[in-house]
Amino acid sequence: MKTYSKSVQNGWAFYDWANSVYSLVISTAIFPIYYSAIIDDGESSVVNFLGFNVEGHSLYPYTISFSFLTIALISPYLSAVADNTGNKKKFMKFFVWLGSLSCMSMFFFTREYFALGIVASYFASIGFSGSLVFYNAYLPEIAPIEKQDALSAKGFAIGYFGSSLLLILNLIMVQKFEIFGFENVGIATRTSFLMVGLWWLGFSQITFRKLPDNVFNKKVEKGYIKKSYEALISVSKQFYRTISIRRFVLAFFFYSAGVQSVIFFATPFGKEVLELADSDLITTVLLIQFVGILGAWMFSKLSARFGNLRALLIAVVIWALVCFAAYLTQTAVQFYILGAFVGLVLGGIQALSRSTYSKMLPQTEAHATYFSFYDVGEKLATSLGTYCVGLVFGLTGDYRNTALVMTFFFVMGFIFLVSVPKNAIQHDEQRAQSQ
Repeated sequence: MKTYSKSVQNGWAFYDWANSVYSLVISTAIFPIYYSAIIDDGESSVVNFLGFNVEGHSLYPYTISFSFLTIALISPYLSAVADNTGNKKKFMKFFVWLGSLSCMSMFFFTREYFALGIVASYFASIGFSGSLVFYNAYLPEIAPIEKQDALSAKGFAIGYFGSSLLLILNLIMVQKFEIFGFENVGIATRTSFLMVGLWWLGFSQITFRKLPDNVFNKKVEKGYIKKSYEALISVSKQFYRTISIRRFVLAFFFYSAGVQSVIFFATPFGKEVLELADSDLITTVLLIQFVGILGAWMFSKLSARFGNLRALLIAVVIWALVCFAAYLTQTAVQFYILGAFVGLVLGGIQALSRSTYSKMLPQTEAHATYFSFYDVGEKLATSLGTYCVGLVFGLTGDYRNTALVMTFFFVMGFIFLVSVPKNAIQHDEQRAQSQ
């Protein structure tokens, strides 16, 4: 396979800079606070959505869960089509445009136009998740196996940094809206959603200019729809027969359930259990982002020294200890310390999981199809993790108990990760023999 230049590799990594603002500003920091304010801006939290009266606080989580289910259902086949026709970059562009334009349209999200905001949230989530399937699939095509850990870590690191910069600007806009010429805090907040879409769409063009078209010189042939379906079935069978990949995805599924649960419930945990102010929670989010830069770099170095699987085992153990410690946390200072550790292993486990899976793939031209299984595993894990955490909170009424659920997920991830054959990654095996 052709080895691409450092310019191409840096262009690929820069997409993390482009898209990470969605996951930070929309998924984690500003939009959830704005959404709650919209729901509570009235006598009742019941809202009208497409002619039905529904509980507003539960509608958004259900919308995001439905978007995860949607992408889990459609991405494997679309990935097979992209692999079969050589149109991976075109599919990625489609999802980028879908997600970024949806973010921009969230500028109009008010109580009066509530349905518009929910629909835009749904398509923004699909755009974000869908683009990542095709983006991740480029990693084994543009970088040799020995450089994939560092390149994956670079992507996450610059993504954390770039998204933090935009979040800080958006927070200043919201808190000092009159200085920026906004009439009220609501317009300033909604402008941040518009900025996310513009940032995402604008900076992704740098990636699209650098990424190669049709790496394997595929041609669109007659009957490609049926052939793509047949190719998906073939890859699915190969995936199932490959023990190392199957066990790794199971491990990834469980510890991803823990990671995503922490991402979604860290803020409610701090607010409900420790009664932290919104400013303290935002500070913790930014702390996690900046420490995540260090974590991505550190774990790429650990993988270079000990191999991917051992480095991931270290990360999973730290995650389990952090979640159990959260169950015992009593003060804001302790919460900040846990936030720092979360940032350290969040950047590490996300970057290293992507490159580890990339290294385990067989010699194939169906990278997008294989990475669709990786993405499906993460989306189903998110649904399972958030459901279980919500269930435990509903039964016990105490967010502190949800930390034990997250600990369980990481313990299960550790068990399956240990079961992955040691020779699953040839580069790791060669490194071990040389030491």
